[in-house]
Amino acid sequence: MAPEKKGPSLNNYSGNHVSQTGLLAALPASWVPYVQLARLVPPAGLFLIYFPHVFGLLHAAVRLRTPPEEVARAALVLLAGSFFVSNAIHIWNDLIDAPLDAKVTRTKSRPIPRGAVTPFAAFVYTLTQTAGAALLIPLLSPSTIQAALYALPSIIGWIYYPWAKRHTYYPQFVLGFCLAWGIVMGELALDADPLLTKFDASVEVKEDNYGRRAAVIFLVIGATMWTMIYDTIYAHQDIEDDKREGIKSIAVLYGTAGTKPLLWRLLVALILSLIACAWFSGLGLSFYTIAVGGSIGALGSLIAFVDLEDEESCWWWFKNGFWLEGGAIVLSLLAEYIVQTL
Repeated sequence: MAPEKKGPSLNNYSGNHVSQTGLLAALPASWVPYVQLARLVPPAGLFLIYFPHVFGLLHAAVRLRTPPEEVARAALVLLAGSFFVSNAIHIWNDLIDAPLDAKVTRTKSRPIPRGAVTPFAAFVYTLTQTAGAALLIPLLSPSTIQAALYALPSIIGWIYYPWAKRHTYYPQFVLGFCLAWGIVMGELALDADPLLTKFDASVEVKEDNYGRRAAVIFLVIGATMWTMIYDTIYAHQDIEDDKREGIKSIAVLYGTAGTKPLLWRLLVALILSLIACAWFSGLGLSFYTIAVGGSIGALGSLIAFVDLEDEESCWWWFKNGFWLEGGAIVLSLLAEYIVQTL
């Protein structure tokens, strides 16, 4: 059930969202702004990155009948990589967006606008996290060059993303592509060349089948639609400030009256993409029931019941709908892996 209207929330990555209780109470006070900057608490930011990687990993594991210990190893590498990537992109985004964040009610208390972290310190912090992610790339593929080339589209996308809201009303599409590309990197962790690019001719292709390329592409499209849905709802938290400051988004373009019809169309596109992925992959009843059915239930409820005019409602449905949808796809692929492999 959605929350009652309560007005602005202090838990929605506003800059005041980290409570200094529990484990965080043991940290020096000077560290807390850096935890806030990297969106480490709550961990939704990390799992925004990790979920698509797991989609790709399990999708490849089903097809290749990969042994569980190899899947577990790859999952840990991807989790570590997602940790560093999540930190890097959130810090980078806040660094570039600091002048805009200072003008938006919800974000003006973030660490850089409020002066808790200097831009130079944030830039150095970004570089350290980027280096951590880069060091893990060789663990994803027998060919470091091929792994790096596969990572390049998302690297370019993440660098550009903070400027997307200045250039287009569809920054959610840019974000969706960047996040969904994690599927390709997840596939790469088990399959040397998931899109059959043949970047490195010396790398053995485990299965030269163009149907599997189509399956990966459709899964990427579906994940992109997923991100566009939940991030558009997230953007409605700031719609009035964004309009005033000229910050672009789907929420600003369509407004509260036009957003939901668009979200329903995006959900249809997502469902069709998942069905196409299942067809090309030969996935069974578990995927259709849990992933497709779960998407209809989780995202359909989100779209139907979210109050786009209430910040608290947008935040509640964003954080809960995100977990339900991501969890449904992971659970469906895990079920397929168990049924078809073990």
